[in-house]
Amino acid sequence: MFTVRRGLVLGATMVLLATGCKSTAPTSQPAPASQSAPTSAPATTPSAVGPGVVAENAKRGTTAWKIDTQRIAGPLELAGYADHVSVRSGQPFKLFVTSTAGAFTVRAFRIGWYGGTGGRLVWTSPSVPGRVQPAAVVRPSDHLVTTTWQPSLTVPTTGWPAGAYLLLLTAADGKQKYVPLTVRSESTQGAVAIVNAVNTYEAYNEWGGYSLYNGPDKSFASRAHRVTFNRPYDGNGARTLVQSELPLIQLAERSGVRLAYLTSVDLATDPNALSGARGVVSLGHDEYWTVAMRDAVTKARDSGTNVAFLGANAVYWRVRYEAGNRVIVGYKDATLDPLRNRPDTTAKWRSKPDPRPENSLTGMLYECFPAVGSFTVRDPDFFLYAGTGARKGSAYPGLTATEVDRAYPIPGTPKTLQVVAHSPVSCGPTIHTFSDATYYTTPSGAGVFDTGSMNWVPSLHGPNSKHSLTAREVAFARTVTVNLLRAMSAGPLARTHPAQPDLNTLGASASTSTGSGGSVG
Repeated sequence: MFTVRRGLVLGATMVLLATGCKSTAPTSQPAPASQSAPTSAPATTPSAVGPGVVAENAKRGTTAWKIDTQRIAGPLELAGYADHVSVRSGQPFKLFVTSTAGAFTVRAFRIGWYGGTGGRLVWTSPSVPGRVQPAAVVRPSDHLVTTTWQPSLTVPTTGWPAGAYLLLLTAADGKQKYVPLTVRSESTQGAVAIVNAVNTYEAYNEWGGYSLYNGPDKSFASRAHRVTFNRPYDGNGARTLVQSELPLIQLAERSGVRLAYLTSVDLATDPNALSGARGVVSLGHDEYWTVAMRDAVTKARDSGTNVAFLGANAVYWRVRYEAGNRVIVGYKDATLDPLRNRPDTTAKWRSKPDPRPENSLTGMLYECFPAVGSFTVRDPDFFLYAGTGARKGSAYPGLTATEVDRAYPIPGTPKTLQVVAHSPVSCGPTIHTFSDATYYTTPSGAGVFDTGSMNWVPSLHGPNSKHSLTAREVAFARTVTVNLLRAMSAGPLARTHPAQPDLNTLGASASTSTGSGGSVG
C-alpha cells in the first residue's frame, strides 16, 4: 500500500461519516426478502448449527449502538481505549478515557443480528467523572505516540457472550465515541472463527498525529515505525470494524452457524487458538500479519481447517509485537529495521530478506488500488454460487472495488487453484488489469476461498449508489457468503467440493508488473 492510498482512504471515510455511514452501518430493520440471507443455501448439517448463536440472536436487540454522525466527539473532546484488545468472558478490563465534555457513561453492545437491529445492550456503567488526561507524547526516534493516562473505570464482563463489541462512550453534552473490544471464545472447536483484524485497525490509526502511513504532514516519510494499542482510535473510534467487519458479523450471526471470535493478537499469541476449528474467516481489511499469525493459520489449514479471505490485500505487511503485544512494529522497509535479515524483519511479505508471498496462503497476490470493476462469474457451477442464478459471464457491479487481488501462475500459487471469477478492473487512469476470486483445496481436506475484493464485506450491508450496488449485487454476495459459512462449518471442504484447477486456462502472464503491489522476491 502506498502513501497516496492513505489519503484516498481517509477521504472516503470522511464521506461515509458525512453521509451517516450509509454504506457501512447496518439497517435498523430486517432486510427485504430479496436481500436477506438466502433460503437456497446448502442445508446446514446438525454439526454446523450453533444453538448458542441462535438463542443469543433471539434476544431483544436495539439500534441504540449507532452513533449519530453529528454527535461524534473530537479526538480530545471524548476518546478512550481498553487495556486489552480481547478478553475472555468474566475477565475485567480497564478503560482509559479523556473527556473535556464532562461526565460520561459507557454502554457495551454486542454486535449481531437481533432481528435486524444489529446489536444488543449487555452492560451500562454508572456516570463516570470526566477528566482531561495528559497530552500524548511522540517519541522522536520512531514517532511512537504514547499516553500516560490513568484508568477511568474497570469494566466487568461476567455473563458477556463471546463476540465483537462496541463500547459506546456518551458524554453529558451528548457527544459520543466508540471503543472496540472482542470477547474471545473459550474454544474454537467445531466452530467457524471470525478474526477481528486489530493490527490493521491500529496501523491506520492517526490519533495523536501518526500512523504507519504518515505523520501530521501526511507524507510517507514522516510515518511512525511503531504504533500502540495504548491510545484511542481516530474518527468514530471503530472505523475499520464498522466498515469492513460488522456487515459480515451480522450476517454470520443471522445464519445460525456455530461461531467463535478471536483477534489478530490471539492468533499470534495462543498456539491453540484455532485447535479444532471448522473454519477461520479473515474479514474485509486484514493487511498486517505477524509471523506467528501466519504460521497459526497455515498450520490450521494443513490440519483441515477451512479458510476464507473476504477482502483483499490480506497478509501484505509483515509486523511484529513488542511491549507485551501492545506495540506493533512496522518499518515497511527492511533496510530501516534494526532487526536485519530475520523472518520477522518488517517489510512486505513478498519482499526480502525472507520473501513469503501471500499467494501461498491466500491463493493470490494483492494487485492494486483504487479499483473499479464488476465481479464477473467464470464458473457458474461453483458450489458457492448455488441459489444465485449466476451464469457464465454474469457481472455484479460494485462487488469488485477499492482494493483487489489477482491470481498469478508463479511459485507459491497453490497447484489446485480454481479461478471462479475473473473481473476486468481499472485502478486509476493508467492501470487496467483483472481481479480474481479463487478457491483451492489441500491434502488435509481444507478449502481456501478468497473473494479478491475489499468491497465484498461492505456490500453485505445493502445497496450503495456510490459503488453501483443494487439489491441484485447485495443478494448475490449474501447468498455466496452464507453458502460459504455453512459449507465451512460442515467440515473440510475438499471432502465434498474438491477444487478443479484451471488457472492455466486463463493464459495469465507470470509477470506481476500489471498491478501496484510491488515485485515478488
